[in-house]
Amino acid sequence: MKKLIGLILVALVLTSCQKQKIAYVDNGVLINEIKEKLDIEAKYTIKDSLFKIKVDSFRQVFQADYQKIAALSKSKQESELQLLNQKAQGLQQAWQIEQQGFQKEYQVEIDSLISKVKTFVQDYGKSNGYDYILGTVEASPSVMYSKEENNISQQIKEALDAAYSK
Repeated sequence: MKKLIGLILVALVLTSCQKQKIAYVDNGVLINEIKEKLDIEAKYTIKDSLFKIKVDSFRQVFQADYQKIAALSKSKQESELQLLNQKAQGLQQAWQIEQQGFQKEYQVEIDSLISKVKTFVQDYGKSNGYDYILGTVEASPSVMYSKEENNISQQIKEALDAAYSK
């Protein structure tokens, strides 16, 4: 009986001393450097550029219209100027709404990507036998020190990029 209790105690001591597998990732690397995020940014940069071109072309038209109004008589100038200003205000409001729509779309895609990355890291941790994967950012680091081999940011970034490429 004493031998059985002794064996159980030894087994408990050995299992409690097992080393846990812990790693960390730099959240900034995972979110900002993965290919999918770069593609999202590129898509919205193009949308923004096209939007700016459209706005600039309308501004040029308005400048030409203002110059035409300057050549009119004083009485006609006021009424034409008022109409042109109303039209400009309407377009500015439409542009603001369009731009806010882009910003909302972008934010939804980024939020979705962040959620996807979190799920990916959880799955990666489970499939690679990690007990913990900590996240840290440069602005407020939660990992103050770790051996460099515990930083798996690059491996997860590469795995995310590979999954995105499929």
